Amino acid sequence: MVAADRPVLRIRWLGRVSYHDALALQRRLHGHSADDHLLLLEHPHVVTLGRRGRREHLLVDVEALGGSVVETDRGGEVTYHGPGQLVGYPILTVPGRRGGGMADTAAYVGGVEQLLIDVLADLGLEAGRLERHTGVWVDPEGLRPRKIAAIGVRLSRARSMHGFALNVDPDLEWFARIVPCGITGLGVTSLSAEDIDVSMREVVDLVAQRAAGTWGSHGRIDRADVAHRVAPADMAQFTQDAANGSADAGTAPDGSPAAEGVSLRLLGRLEAARLDGESHEPVPLRSRKPEWMRVPLSTGPVFHEVRSTLRGLDLVTVCEEAGCPNISECWNDGTATFMILGERCTRACGFCLVDTRRPGPVDTAEPERVATAAVRMGLEHVVVTMVARDDLADGGAAVVAETVAAVRRRLPAARVETLISDLGGEAAALQTVFDARPDVLNHNIETVARLQRAVRPSAGYARSLAVLARAKAEGLTTKSSIIAGMGETHDEVVQTLADLHAAGTDIVTIGQYLRPSARHLPVDRWWPPEAFKRWKELGESMGISHVEASPLTRSSYHARQAADAAVEASAAQT
Repeated sequence: MVAADRPVLRIRWLGRVSYHDALALQRRLHGHSADDHLLLLEHPHVVTLGRRGRREHLLVDVEALGGSVVETDRGGEVTYHGPGQLVGYPILTVPGRRGGGMADTAAYVGGVEQLLIDVLADLGLEAGRLERHTGVWVDPEGLRPRKIAAIGVRLSRARSMHGFALNVDPDLEWFARIVPCGITGLGVTSLSAEDIDVSMREVVDLVAQRAAGTWGSHGRIDRADVAHRVAPADMAQFTQDAANGSADAGTAPDGSPAAEGVSLRLLGRLEAARLDGESHEPVPLRSRKPEWMRVPLSTGPVFHEVRSTLRGLDLVTVCEEAGCPNISECWNDGTATFMILGERCTRACGFCLVDTRRPGPVDTAEPERVATAAVRMGLEHVVVTMVARDDLADGGAAVVAETVAAVRRRLPAARVETLISDLGGEAAALQTVFDARPDVLNHNIETVARLQRAVRPSAGYARSLAVLARAKAEGLTTKSSIIAGMGETHDEVVQTLADLHAAGTDIVTIGQYLRPSARHLPVDRWWPPEAFKRWKELGESMGISHVEASPLTRSSYHARQAADAAVEASAAQT
């Protein structure tokens, strides 16, 4: 076994990720992570301009064609990224004498080129270098050299950013719309154009293997993948099998009929995310919960007073809408988590009970009513969560900010914690919330990388990490949550804790999943209390300020105490 203090290379296949989300995550990992990382992903259509990039090398209106244009701090000129192209961002401590000088950069670029040349050789395609032109080329010494991989990097403080783009099967017409890398008279190619029939999954595996040998040979390798997308043909076959009553596809993972309510699309995503050789049977829908998951409902005068206050002000709580098992404990303690922007969500996550019908109009008086309720309840720590509102231009960010401001006007001494959606990753919307300066900025990652598409198909693992990284860059105390029991392994929870720590998360909560109805994801297993205790120990040993973990923990459970603990831990570290 390798010693625990050896460096770690964390390899992550992240699927489709916006350029801005990937950049925010890179910046956090570059400046604050002690580990090495390799982010592997695809981008939506985007043209990037390096430090030497010139606008005249954009030959068409890229944005009119559905792409975006971004100026970056990497070297090089104009580059295209898009679906079918494997992008790799190594964030590494680069050995050298000058901590990122020209000689170190040249040596590092040469190493990246060699890694890709070796990957192409593994696929049966001979490639090499072309003098005076960075990147990897097919037939570099022949009559028709053509570029198959571009490289653009930045080294500072002996750490690397940005990286490479390997053309697997992109739309090559996009390269005709720019002057790629400022080079005229030379072509661009792809594995597909060179008659190499290979899937993105296979290329990702080869790159990861070569990277492990090149950059991770002296330490530990930690790899996690967002499940690859279900191919349309496979999904169509899955649906047909279910319609024909196939035992494999026509039943839910717990053995109940698909007609009971579990959607075929959800079942397909679960199948795509299944571990190789997995034969574990999930918990049957109507099975008895273990003793540690049974919580008696205990109502009393304070409970009824809280409910009366909320009803009188026409407010919604996530305690009720999400069926939280801790509702009586929290309400009897005089605390509640306000859910704003209505009670209907525009996303349909596989674990969540919140209504997904079309949401109503925004209630502009809601922020003041939340503040009034907080005053009547005498709250010292106010938690405000939201439904996802993808129907709104700003995703509901302005209402979140207004609610923070309203509470602060009425309760200036109280802390305010906001639990937000990813707001579509929109920088302006996120900035609106950040500028409100909540005392805790909470955004839940919910599950491990592999299960993201099954559990919350409208969100993304990388985007959630990027939201947390952006919030931390703004100087906010950050928080996130993991739901256990939806099919993850112990090691995957530990990987997710490591990713949350790398993204700058101060507080993490971990709790056991409870299936709200037959239409939702099955419970894969009941994790025992000992597992949660171990995750708490591991997370805090990584450097997370506070991990609240138990079977009954929910995102806002003991929120005030968790914030206190994080502040104390942060003070102790400084």
